[in-house]
Amino acid sequence: MNWKELLSIKRLGQEDRFSNTKQDVRTQFQRDYDRLIFSSPFRRLQNKTQVFPLPGSIFVHNRLTHSLEVSCVGRSLGNALSEELLKANLVDDGIGINEIGSIVAAACLAHDLGNPPFGHSGEKALSHFFTNGKGKTLRSNFKAEEWADLTNFEGNANAFRLLTHAFHGRRKGGFAMTYSTIASILKYPWGASNMDIVGKKKYGFFQSEKEDFERIAEELGIPELSPGIYARFPLVYLVEAADDICYQIMDIEDAHKLKILSTEETKELLFQFYDAKSEQDKLDKIQSTCIEVTDTNEQIAYIRAGVIGKLAGECVRVFMDNYSEIMQGTFEGSLIKKIDKTCLQAYRKCTNVAVNRIYKHRSVIEIELAGYKILGALLEEFVSAVMEPENYYSKNLLSLIPEQYLSESDSNYKKVLAILDFISGMTDIYALDLYRKIKGIELPAIH
Repeated sequence: MNWKELLSIKRLGQEDRFSNTKQDVRTQFQRDYDRLIFSSPFRRLQNKTQVFPLPGSIFVHNRLTHSLEVSCVGRSLGNALSEELLKANLVDDGIGINEIGSIVAAACLAHDLGNPPFGHSGEKALSHFFTNGKGKTLRSNFKAEEWADLTNFEGNANAFRLLTHAFHGRRKGGFAMTYSTIASILKYPWGASNMDIVGKKKYGFFQSEKEDFERIAEELGIPELSPGIYARFPLVYLVEAADDICYQIMDIEDAHKLKILSTEETKELLFQFYDAKSEQDKLDKIQSTCIEVTDTNEQIAYIRAGVIGKLAGECVRVFMDNYSEIMQGTFEGSLIKKIDKTCLQAYRKCTNVAVNRIYKHRSVIEIELAGYKILGALLEEFVSAVMEPENYYSKNLLSLIPEQYLSESDSNYKKVLAILDFISGMTDIYALDLYRKIKGIELPAIH
């Protein structure tokens, strides 16, 4: 792969209007970023669970704040990488290489757009309906590759669909983003039917968006490594690294705020990212700052900021060390798994604490169980309605769906995808409210 092809300002669905001459105070990639910030799907992330239930008196992360933080780290990673590439004379500065930071920042904003409400249990709830719920009786209505999409609902593929699909009444090309920004979110550049071949449990696009993916890959010169399996777009590694850094470290900070982890436990976890022998000066500086700053939450925030900066630097180093393999599409794994031994061991300890102490916390389990029940019930109601739209109940139920999610297709696959679009786009609060009303638990009020 080469950067001249990879850095494309061509916009999906707007190819016939493509122009490289328009003057604007913003670059094309900065326009991608702004377009996402001002969009409804992005705003709805503020009421979607990240890990912990949406906050009461203590404010922890939701999908929106997580995405904004990932975007900040992603921009830093991109800017640092562009400097390193220029310093190593691997690229010319005339091809827009200094825009890498803007591309990665925009892609980071979009990386979680496809996630349903109630955290990761939302994905499992939507898949469960078709694998073990009442939806499994519908198998004969779908092709094998379509059924693979439904039984393995994937937030990453849904994000790609949200960015590229022309919803009812909307313009061609969805968000009409640049090819480069869209490609930067494709962590898994293959379809659901190829998951077993690559040995992964995730995939990057539904069958409905396969042609759009192939068009983007061809335009950017992303090679097809084997039938249906493509190389990763190089900037995907930076988006993934920014996400890996933020969710792991910020979950530790949230757990401290919620008193799941003590201050001493949290400090110990974060200090382990530093080598006591070679980085004693840094540790001494951190300790002196913590003496000056007596607020424990502020102490943790200060230490956490240093750890994020250290991990970002490590990930850029790993990218440069493996530059040839990344550009050839042969690099395997993620950048975070190749960082230096001290950081990697500390990162793994944080992961272990997160899995055993944070993600298994009662409040997290309770929100996941509630989400599983709510989304499963909503999917059962609306899929039944769209498959049998002529009866009285179905007509009334389908009238609740916003116009943009309506499907005029005769394809059962596209009709069910439209329902998944509707439900996955809900906030936690809206999903709960709709569930209560259609189940007769709560009657609507007239305002």
